Amino acid sequence: MVPLNYYLVLSAIIFAIGAAGVIIRRNIIVILMSIELMLNAVNLTFVAFSRSLGSMDGQVIVFFVMTVAAAEAVVGLAIIISVFRHRQTLDPQEMQLLKW
Repeated sequence: MVPLNYYLVLSAIIFAIGAAGVIIRRNIIVILMSIELMLNAVNLTFVAFSRSLGSMDGQVIVFFVMTVAAAEAVVGLAIIISVFRHRQTLDPQEMQLLKW
């Protein structure tokens, strides 16, 4: 049996990689992928705690988080396609549609 600490350290590393991707990268597709990576790190933590506590609550929460992540990916990609058709770029610095 793998100790809980290993799962938590792995989850923290995956979350840090995702956070670095959001902060450092300039491509909006990579930023969305980094957000998904961060959500999966949180899911890993939920499942690890659920397993260690012997409860199914964490796994049920993971199901809902995955559903929201799928909806976020669909809406995010639709917005990206719409903005790309209008602006012809995916650079977040140039996508200031709400600014005057």
